[in-house]
Amino acid sequence: MGSGNIFYEFALLLAAAGVLGFVAHWLKQPLIVAFIAVGVLVGPAGLKWVSIGSEIDLLAKTGIALLLFTVGLKLDLNVIRTMGPVSLATGLGQVTFTSVIGYLLCLAMGFSHLASLYVAVALTFSSTIIIVKLLSDKREIDSLHGRIAIGFLIVQDLVVVLVMIALTAFGASTGVHWVQGISLVVVKGIGLLVAVGLLMRYVLPRLYHHAARSAELLTTLAIGWAVAMAAIGDWLGFSKEVGAFLAGVSLAGLPHREALGSRLIGLRDFLLLFFFVDLGAHLKLSLLGSQLMPSLALSLFVLVGNPLIVIIIMGRMGYRKRTGFLAGLTVAQISEFSLMLGALGKELGHISGEVLGLITLVGLITITLSTYLILYSHPLYDWLAPFLSWSEKKNPFREVELETTTEPSRGFDTIVFGLGRFGNHLSRELTERGQRVLGVDFDPDVVHRLRESGHSVVYGDAEDPEFASTLPLSHARWVVSSVPQVSVNLALLHALSRYGYSGSIAATAHHERDAATLRNAGVHLILLPFADAAKEAIDQLSEPERTEPHGQP
Repeated sequence: MGSGNIFYEFALLLAAAGVLGFVAHWLKQPLIVAFIAVGVLVGPAGLKWVSIGSEIDLLAKTGIALLLFTVGLKLDLNVIRTMGPVSLATGLGQVTFTSVIGYLLCLAMGFSHLASLYVAVALTFSSTIIIVKLLSDKREIDSLHGRIAIGFLIVQDLVVVLVMIALTAFGASTGVHWVQGISLVVVKGIGLLVAVGLLMRYVLPRLYHHAARSAELLTTLAIGWAVAMAAIGDWLGFSKEVGAFLAGVSLAGLPHREALGSRLIGLRDFLLLFFFVDLGAHLKLSLLGSQLMPSLALSLFVLVGNPLIVIIIMGRMGYRKRTGFLAGLTVAQISEFSLMLGALGKELGHISGEVLGLITLVGLITITLSTYLILYSHPLYDWLAPFLSWSEKKNPFREVELETTTEPSRGFDTIVFGLGRFGNHLSRELTERGQRVLGVDFDPDVVHRLRESGHSVVYGDAEDPEFASTLPLSHARWVVSSVPQVSVNLALLHALSRYGYSGSIAATAHHERDAATLRNAGVHLILLPFADAAKEAIDQLSEPERTEPHGQP
């Protein structure tokens, strides 16, 4: 096929994704559903407008690599620690319950042992991407049930990576004695971990510290590292996903990780479009009819069983029924990792396309319905609350402890963007007056120097539309930008609004016309450092003449 035809098909594919994506957004649905529908509609199984070839497959694999890279990059074990045992107990408890019951259900429906195992494991994973987006939109990401949900979703992410490693090792050992195969995988794995550990200790921090001076270079270097590690993981007999995940973990300790992760979100989501399109295009609609009843039964199990086990575990651990219910709804769907697990099983020859189609159908049903469950979780709880009293202890001691324990160190009063001369003086003065200040700057040397002197500082870019989601906005009364560029301040204002910031905003301007633009955009306080300094100087110059230098008797 000529390159011109490929470009036309690519344009048609993106146009279809845009149209169906708009419909999904209007219906308050995650775009995953729309993209799978695009593959079914325009691919070989539908209208045959687009032939899904190696180009789409390459983009899909790159998207998966970036997804696993960002999962590793944002791996924050501190979230699990701060939430205590509830994240581990709920995450592992739900995975175990769903796997066992799902496996038995699949066997009862006539599936083979291996197919039942794949389907059962696929039912255990919930979508971190979808849940974080929905909780952020509802401004519940910092709520108790939101923090618990993020904690056990991290546990699920770790489990899915371990499952992929095990499956890849099992597939790689085919044809040789299983002991030799597993031993070889272990040796390769240890070697890879040692190499990555040495790079984390001696090479990567210095390399990325210098690269951080250029946003473009930092992003390019990170993408190159993710894809290179994905290739190395595949070459060693693991999988691209495992290599990309390790690449992310190797950078998770850097001060630039939040800014880097937020910069990759848009590219990651764009490339994942092709994975879901490719998945939809390879669905054989003629085989899906026979999977309709099993998919409905398994979807009902995920929609009801997964939240139920979370409610039970959290109730036994001393949480109120409301917290358990709201956290439990976040696991009422299967995730993009479930679909990737099915695709990996088909690639390894462990399951058929029919089983992959079943997993995909369950994904479409549960993602679609659970989105509405989460969006309307509070009215739904009000309706079901009388039937959930059995799940709550008479003394929900964990929440009582949280309510009676003050945490003065949580959150910041003011967040200051830009720590140059003006921003640094602002931060220091506010700190001296007793405020808790978090500084944000894009210069790694500034960040390092201020951290060494004991200040709370993070690396980030005010223009990055996703970076605001990583900040503790719920407790901040002021967000202050010392950056004088209007475009930067408008971008920051939009990002803060998008992620539900309800406090006050101060922005810096050097000209009155810029100040007027910012006022019209909704900035509460305009800082004019030159004009303010000039007024203060004039006030001092207007004082009665001094006979002695200022400060001397």
